[in-house]
Amino acid sequence: MTIIRVLFLGDIFGEPGRRAVQHFVPELRKSENIDLVLANGENAAHGRGISQRIAADLFAAGIDLMTGGNHSFDVFDSYAFLNDPNCKIIRPSNLSRHAPGRGTAVVETRNGVRVGVLNVMGRVFMEPGVNLPFDAVDESISNLTGDCDVMVLDFHAETTSEKRAMGWYLDGRVQLMVGTHTHVQTADEEILPAGTAYITDLGMCGPHDSVIGMRKDLVIRKMRTGLPFKFEIGEKDVRLNGLIADIDSDRKRAVGVKRVSMKLP
Repeated sequence: MTIIRVLFLGDIFGEPGRRAVQHFVPELRKSENIDLVLANGENAAHGRGISQRIAADLFAAGIDLMTGGNHSFDVFDSYAFLNDPNCKIIRPSNLSRHAPGRGTAVVETRNGVRVGVLNVMGRVFMEPGVNLPFDAVDESISNLTGDCDVMVLDFHAETTSEKRAMGWYLDGRVQLMVGTHTHVQTADEEILPAGTAYITDLGMCGPHDSVIGMRKDLVIRKMRTGLPFKFEIGEKDVRLNGLIADIDSDRKRAVGVKRVSMKLP
């Protein structure tokens, strides 16, 4: 029996989120005996997109692979490195066929387990023109079968209903499904009956004294007046949110799951 421990981090938001990763991930890899660290990195560059330099810093801190979402392409110089076949960043597979990058990847843990990582985006209250996520995840699973020992999905979606539906749809077909995008960690981590570890949203690595990462006074002013304001990233109460899942790669099912929430001193 081979058990791997996967740490999946919620959306890394700007410099505060990167700082939380750099502070906590090396410690967690040791103290929790983590075999693989995954993270959603689509907000790592000042809250929108990711650059090659920022990605390199996050990989140096101990992240093995990053997923994306609706902000994956907001830093325009990311197009070239996302198309590199060796790039360790993926983006939702159900975007336009013109989108750079790829929607799946296989990464090997230090004990030789091949983990297929999938990334799809929801349709409810999200970007128009996104293809059906259920069809996209079916195709990704089909394409990865035989190339990996276990599968993990980041479902980047707005609503709890769409994420819960996807969790039940995939129960037993992937070993871990996490939700991202809302930046608010949910308290519903569980192992579904057929063995899929699940959480509706991982939360955010970033400033929690904010409105999902942005300075709360500016967001409130915009919402109260209906007028545009330039948002700025919050600075206080920086936390790292995520989930640790124990996966039996031989039986292809999760055997343990726990939320992670740590506050920078």
